[in-house]
Amino acid sequence: MRAVPTWIDKVHDRDKVEQCIYDLAFKPDGSQLIVAAGNRVLVYDTSDGTLIQPLKGHKDTVYCVAYAKDGKRFASGSADKSIIIWTSKLEGILKYTHNDSIQCVAYNPVSHQLASCSSGDFGLWSPEQKSVSKHKVNSKITCCGWTNDGQYLALGMMNGVVSIRNKNGEEKVKIERPGGSSSPIWSIAWNPSKDEHNDILAVADWGQKLSFYQLSGKQIGKDRTLTYDPCCVSYFSKGEYIVMGGSDKQASLYTKDGVRLGTIGEQSSWVWTCRVKPDSNYVVLGCQDGTIAFFQLIFSTVHGLYKDRYAYRDSMTDVIVQHLITEQKVRIKCRELVKKIAIYRNRLAIQLPEKILIYELYSDDSSDMHYRIKEKICRKFECNLLVVCSQHIILCQEKRLQCLSFTSIKEKEWLMESLIRYIKVIGGPPGREGLLVGLKNGAILKIFVDNPFAITLLKQSTSVRCLDMSTSRSKLAVVDEHNTCLVYDIHTKELLFQEPNANSVAWNTQCEDMLCFSGSGYLNIKASNFPVHQQKLQGFVVGYNGSKIFCLHVYSMSAVEVPQSAPMYQYLERRMFKEAYQIACLGVTDSDWRDLATEALEGLDFDTAKKAFIRVRDLRYLELINSIEERKKRGESDTELFLADVYAYQGKFHEAARLYKRTGLESRALSMYTDLRMFEYAKEFVGAADPKNTRMLMSKQADWAKNSKEPRAAAQMYLTAGEHLKAIDIIGEHGWVDMLIDIARKLDKAEREPLAKCAAYFQKLKHHGYASETYSKMGDLQALVHLHVEARHWDEAFSLVEKHAQFKDDVYVPYAQWLAENDRFEEAQKAFHKAGRQSEAVKVLEQLTHNAVVESRFNDAAYYYWMLSMQCLDIARENEERKEEMLKKFKRFQHLAELYHVYHSIQRYTVRCSPQMKDEPFSSHMPETLFNISRYLLHNLTKDVPLGISKVNTLYALAKQSRTLGAFKLARHAYEKLQDLHVPSRFQESMDLGSLTVRSKPYHDNEDLIPMCYRCSTNNPLLNSQGSVCINCKQPFIYSASSYEVLPLVQFYLDKGIGDEEAVSLIDLEVPCIDRKAARWQEMSSGESQSLKLDDGTEDIEEDPFMAKLSFEQGGSDFVPVVVSRSVLRSMSRRDVLIKRWPKPLQWEYYRSLLPDVSITMCPSCFQMFHSEDYELLVLQHNCCPYCRRPIDEPN
Repeated sequence: MRAVPTWIDKVHDRDKVEQCIYDLAFKPDGSQLIVAAGNRVLVYDTSDGTLIQPLKGHKDTVYCVAYAKDGKRFASGSADKSIIIWTSKLEGILKYTHNDSIQCVAYNPVSHQLASCSSGDFGLWSPEQKSVSKHKVNSKITCCGWTNDGQYLALGMMNGVVSIRNKNGEEKVKIERPGGSSSPIWSIAWNPSKDEHNDILAVADWGQKLSFYQLSGKQIGKDRTLTYDPCCVSYFSKGEYIVMGGSDKQASLYTKDGVRLGTIGEQSSWVWTCRVKPDSNYVVLGCQDGTIAFFQLIFSTVHGLYKDRYAYRDSMTDVIVQHLITEQKVRIKCRELVKKIAIYRNRLAIQLPEKILIYELYSDDSSDMHYRIKEKICRKFECNLLVVCSQHIILCQEKRLQCLSFTSIKEKEWLMESLIRYIKVIGGPPGREGLLVGLKNGAILKIFVDNPFAITLLKQSTSVRCLDMSTSRSKLAVVDEHNTCLVYDIHTKELLFQEPNANSVAWNTQCEDMLCFSGSGYLNIKASNFPVHQQKLQGFVVGYNGSKIFCLHVYSMSAVEVPQSAPMYQYLERRMFKEAYQIACLGVTDSDWRDLATEALEGLDFDTAKKAFIRVRDLRYLELINSIEERKKRGESDTELFLADVYAYQGKFHEAARLYKRTGLESRALSMYTDLRMFEYAKEFVGAADPKNTRMLMSKQADWAKNSKEPRAAAQMYLTAGEHLKAIDIIGEHGWVDMLIDIARKLDKAEREPLAKCAAYFQKLKHHGYASETYSKMGDLQALVHLHVEARHWDEAFSLVEKHAQFKDDVYVPYAQWLAENDRFEEAQKAFHKAGRQSEAVKVLEQLTHNAVVESRFNDAAYYYWMLSMQCLDIARENEERKEEMLKKFKRFQHLAELYHVYHSIQRYTVRCSPQMKDEPFSSHMPETLFNISRYLLHNLTKDVPLGISKVNTLYALAKQSRTLGAFKLARHAYEKLQDLHVPSRFQESMDLGSLTVRSKPYHDNEDLIPMCYRCSTNNPLLNSQGSVCINCKQPFIYSASSYEVLPLVQFYLDKGIGDEEAVSLIDLEVPCIDRKAARWQEMSSGESQSLKLDDGTEDIEEDPFMAKLSFEQGGSDFVPVVVSRSVLRSMSRRDVLIKRWPKPLQWEYYRSLLPDVSITMCPSCFQMFHSEDYELLVLQHNCCPYCRRPIDEPN
């Protein structure tokens, strides 16, 4: 580091009395310097030290000045107790005062608030405030400074205390120095670096100490002892260095950690103030005797290089070692000024002011970056150059070279005849390394560290600036003082060539014949004795390794990747393939490698070509080279034939063909042309010579047509040649339907294979109409059926089945499966039925039923169970073996259908009653209906409860309706039953309430609700443990399928020997009566139902034989059915009898109405009985029977 004076000025007053310079401040852009001199403020131009203007306004000595960070205003404070604010145009705009003399001022770097400190207080002023807020302190303030973020203000005081305040002036941290008032704080400064994690405060006191603190008040490191009283501390703009001056009459440069680096400028009096110009290396000092001195600091580069390792000084006290290939860096902290650096192999030498440190690498790994101290030489040395070897250090001082061991013993000394200008280690065994030395008088010497005698290599007339020796030690490159690069042969001392405009030179460590030199902003690369190749590059070349050139520009070292293309092409032009390959190995682009490979191949240097093609991974050419090498081994030696193959591979087909013809291999040329589809060239080549060749050519052209990018043309060619199948394949694969239908229509129906292929492609291309036409032409009905089925064209399929019944299974079964897959189960079931697949039909219906139950669609479940029962009946009728099994199933399914039919109403009612379903539409059922339904269901749930039916819901509905209708005893019974069951939480509250309230009602049931047996006139309980039969005569009750009231019907059975037809004919006979008016029952038959209707008239008083039979046969513990003879049948009126005409193998069932005036209707499909009024209303609502869903317009 050197300090160069830029300008100096000395300030006097009018009486020539020296004016002490107490403070300085730079304008933020660095263009002006504000100086506190006597009672004036002086403004200087920093570029040349011109006084721009003296500012007068203070009446006493000016102690302090400060410039705002925005550059708009600055302030000055004086012993006259006043502060003056000045604009950047040097006009005073404001003045305010304190009670004591002003000691220091500082502008907040963010808010531009001004802190002004006096002996007894400090004030905070900002342009927005009218008044200055002042705060008392208990000691004189000597210095102050704001943190970088403007949040805190540090005050240094005479009593040795640093007080850190916030923006409102409140004390947050107090730092007490150990010396107290005997060590007054004289200067403080915050580090302006943005890289530091914490705010760092530098504190200098007159206990001759420099200390560093964090904002929290915690000290960083130990106190640094000074040998003088410091008066000023100032940081560089980036915080990397500190400038400090005081009673030692000089300014010194320190690192940010307080390590002294050197003197800036020695003066003849105390240095009261020093400042660093913003963002520069300029420093200004202000002295007791009025001297203002402006210096430029020049930091020299201290560095060393060996192959791919570069070591350089950073922040004056650190050494950074950079690996130029891997870009790794390692920092070695020396905490002292680094004077010299030398690096060689695994050694690193660092010279400090009082010692030299020798480092070595931890391992021999070429990429290892871990250094450790090997030796310390604790002596002070003066030297111009430092070199390190494996076991020695070499010190160069002007003409003298000294060789020292690592233990500081001087082993050799050489005295040169002229000044040493350049020295370099050129390798060698450990302890016997060679040095290359260049002198000012032009002599170039080689010195071995174990040899006391220097060897003169050559002597030239001009001074040496730079030297390098080639890897084989046969050539020497020198740059002289005239910037000429000279290359000598070491053995013959002959000058091989010279090049101008060079400032440094380096041989390629991997290639003997290549060197590079830099100069005039260009990089020059020279191979052998070819012309120089140039490219732009700033800086000095210091190393050349393979394709990497190491270049030093200012302070940074970079590895520049340089393609070696130019020298490689220079060798190629001279067909020097092996040398070109060596150059390419240093680093060229892929295209350069390909050019080298191609040139070598054409030059028939197969070895070089092979290596080059391996680099670019070109397997095609490698196969060619391998085949040529194999042929050479077999004894082939025709180079023209080899070259013809090379030309063919390169695409130079005509040259290849000419060479093939010359070597007598026309067939190979012909094969080449046909393989390349160059049929025109092939025809030209063949001419009209050989018809056999022409036929072969046509055959190849046809094959080409198949694989060409013109498939339409290829198809036409195949058609012309009569190759229909190949043509159809091409057309079908490309989906050209128009061409395909043309072919299909032109083909004869006997040509089944091409027609079948056409149809298959139509099917694949979804053109089912054309496929149908083609299959029809072929007469392939089976394929046609499959086509319609696959295309889901069911109508066409059904029309075919009507004409050809043998395909019934082929159509209906897939149709049913398709319906089932599309969730159209009912239609699927019918289709299976139609196809005669009864078991599949039943399976589908069972699945439908199960789904309906799971989804709580109990109405649908009832319908599906009814359908299942009827299908079981069909199977029983058709299949004698399964008759018994199917009849059992019929009865079970009929029973389940009735249960689900009634439970549908219960489920709807209970859902409506739940709290979540208050908005559900009101149930259409009357309380009496729900009451009857619940009882009917409970009578039939004595054994197993079918899936989906809830006993809780049924009992809940019964309990609610019983309370409503006054059947309190039954309600109480239902609630008690519910207590034993798991009741959902939604019913719990309602059930508990109902159970309590029903206990307040009388314990009996409403007599109007008691059911009566129409056979024996016995009153039955509301809940009968025996089920839906009379407790007296055991006669089963017949219920209305809508209201579930007991109908006045009694089932009777025919006497042995009476058939159904005879029974009906006997009933149909009208019995002669005394009074015809008495015959008042009228039968109504509307096609879909049978009804009994009452006519007006008087009651028949005649005795009825059926009634007599009832009263005679009733009673007893077993059920005695009513069996009627022919005479009884004859006595019955057709209008009083309802017949369930079940299909075979079931028997018909006969019912007699005991109250002829109650009109009853029976559905002719499901044989369910209804009150006629209910049935008519339900049919109007649903347009079908509510039970079996038979449409009203469907015939019986």
